[in-house]
Amino acid sequence: MTNLVATRGFINSYSGCESAADPVRPKVVEMRPFGARPGATATISAATGVVILMLWWLVAHSGMVAQLFLPTPAEVLASAISIFQEGYANGTLWEHVRASLTRILAALVIAVVLGIPMGLLMAMNRWAKGIFDTPIEFYWPLPPLAYLPLMIIWLGIGETSKIALLTLAMLAPIVLSAQAGVRSLPIERVNAALSLGANRWQLFCEIVFPSALPEILTGVRIALGVGWGTLVAAELIASTRGIGYMTMSASHFLATDAVFVGIGVIALCAFGFSMLMRLLERILVPWKGKS
Repeated sequence: MTNLVATRGFINSYSGCESAADPVRPKVVEMRPFGARPGATATISAATGVVILMLWWLVAHSGMVAQLFLPTPAEVLASAISIFQEGYANGTLWEHVRASLTRILAALVIAVVLGIPMGLLMAMNRWAKGIFDTPIEFYWPLPPLAYLPLMIIWLGIGETSKIALLTLAMLAPIVLSAQAGVRSLPIERVNAALSLGANRWQLFCEIVFPSALPEILTGVRIALGVGWGTLVAAELIASTRGIGYMTMSASHFLATDAVFVGIGVIALCAFGFSMLMRLLERILVPWKGKS
């Protein structure tokens, strides 16, 4: 027993001398973010685009697909230049793009003006949720082509039916995103604001709406994607202008190169809108993804 106590004392004294002579320094561990690491992806995206173009060129020149159905990138580029210079389907390229942009922007403004207040109200008032939730959940899963005949019967074949169809397609994502943004608000922020004496208007302006804004902007981006997907269907209603009309007119004559041009123009416009929404997010919600 005496030897055991003496041994423990020697070990303790040795460890104490070692810690005094060479103190253990704490190791700083850097926290890594979850998911993909932040960084520029322009090089990766550019390389992906080059690979897709090369595969397209190889398949088109290999003869596996008839040239009528898959033109080469050079043919599509030549068709794009021709459409830009001479126009197509009784209109210049700018006239078709302007008609489509006018419809999309008009429908987006109506959907935002109606959808954001409706979603916020549904999240904060049970009566509003009970009234609006059923019709939105009823028509939201329906494809726009399902209620396209009703738009023609009720509103005719003019611009009103096209804008109404696009508005209905974009309204539901905005409403649901605004509602989800309020529901994701931590209750601690609300209690902290109330404890500091904030009234209901200050609580909404300073806490509720800024917290829901990232979700709202995400919903607007989703709504724009749905809107561009619905545009072709909307421009089938007795249109004489529009990118979708130009594309469908080319398909009737098996002008596949012009169809590719129309698809490319729609993709470029949608990409431009997406980049504008990302810029708007950086300006309005710079804290998104940093907490």
